[in-house]
Amino acid sequence: MSVLPATSNDASTLRGRPLAIALLSATALFMENLDATILTTGLPAMARDFHVTPIALNVGITSYLLTLAILIPASGWVAERFGERKTFATAVLVFTLASVCCAVSRGLPWFLVSRVLQGAGGAMMVPVGRLMVVRSASKAQLMKAIAYTIWPALTAPILGPVVGGWIIHVASWPWMFLLNVPIGVVLFALSLGVVRDSRSEGKTQPLDVAGVLLTGFACLLLIVALEGYENGATALVGGVLFGCGVLVCLLTARHMQRSARALFRPALFQIATFRTVMVAGSLFRMAVFSVPFLLPLLFQTAFGLDALKSGSLTMAVFAGNLAMKPLTTPLLRRFGFRGVLLGNGVVTVLLLAACGWLRAGTPVPLVLLVLFLGGAGRSMELTSLTTLGFADLPPALAASGTTFATMVQQMTVSLGVSVAALVLHLTGGSSAGHAGHGNFRAAFCVMSALALASLFWFGRLPAEAGSAVSGFRVRRTPEVAG
Repeated sequence: MSVLPATSNDASTLRGRPLAIALLSATALFMENLDATILTTGLPAMARDFHVTPIALNVGITSYLLTLAILIPASGWVAERFGERKTFATAVLVFTLASVCCAVSRGLPWFLVSRVLQGAGGAMMVPVGRLMVVRSASKAQLMKAIAYTIWPALTAPILGPVVGGWIIHVASWPWMFLLNVPIGVVLFALSLGVVRDSRSEGKTQPLDVAGVLLTGFACLLLIVALEGYENGATALVGGVLFGCGVLVCLLTARHMQRSARALFRPALFQIATFRTVMVAGSLFRMAVFSVPFLLPLLFQTAFGLDALKSGSLTMAVFAGNLAMKPLTTPLLRRFGFRGVLLGNGVVTVLLLAACGWLRAGTPVPLVLLVLFLGGAGRSMELTSLTTLGFADLPPALAASGTTFATMVQQMTVSLGVSVAALVLHLTGGSSAGHAGHGNFRAAFCVMSALALASLFWFGRLPAEAGSAVSGFRVRRTPEVAG
């Protein structure tokens, strides 16, 4: 059996409305992710103005995450019921207005209400934006369309601390939120002109209220448990909450199997590629999304660098993300999803582990090379995973599938950071801020092991998995008779 690259196909070129929708979705995701990561830099300054401690103000981050967890499950149904155009435009408007409310807040209660409102906008904006991309792009265009929606998730966590530090240095913390206003205004105007108010064919089934409540409660318990781990809660409290979250997840799965109008269709998990991405892909995402958390801590606490120098080094990851983008489509066409996920996955695992062996005395060019190549590998793997997850998704399951995928990705990002923080704590540092080289080495090794575990599932994919999207072809050598 020999593998041949697919011939070039003009049908894969992204242009017109599919390109505009991909850029709209990418910009919305970038705005939300930048807002989420930039906030941590401004917490001390905000705490001083609110006359509270930075730890107390951390509830602003938690309240946003909890709102996402509760409302994301219903986003697909809302888009089906009211149309993508109305839902997306309204979500952008709510997020933008809530950003203004955050900027003008003069006390913790008002700030918390504003963050909940922001979360409501973000819970509808991002999953519906991804649904628009999946529905507007053809199978041949899907890979390139998804690539546009991946880079914000990769770059915003890297740029957030740098941009936040610069804003605090030259202006004041309200500008961290006002930064969303021009982006939101442009997004709102373009969405009214570009997005079609499409709905699913036929009558929308009633909302699975029990499914929404069970799913939201499960996510709520898991996020509270993860946030507790990060903020120094006892292992017993965190373990009990996490166990309760897992139990509610099992009850939710049972409900989805039995309900005739299930929020997440059981047919989703009969699609092999979707199932693999949700299970194995979650392990890989946990690993790579711990990088924006671990690297700045490594550089500032173990290397002794200031925030500006630390941010400058982590920009190499951002450069790697961008450098890989034009190579993604040709590589997937040449080697297919399974080949790329395995080959690139091995390289990314090794580079992730290598971060644990970086020291203050490591030559800067070598540090930059490891981070650049690691960023390129992360970009390639995540683009491949996201595209493969939607490759075999039929139109009837698009809303349910994109909602579930967004919810799982949100949880795995939080879980990855929490696992990394827990390893730093268990290996000797009383907190992440006091961890040394050995603690970070252990954390990077644990995250590398999670990424490595995902490769066993990727290896079980058929060689032609997702070929309708990648353009990859397998030519089987005919048997010679007699």
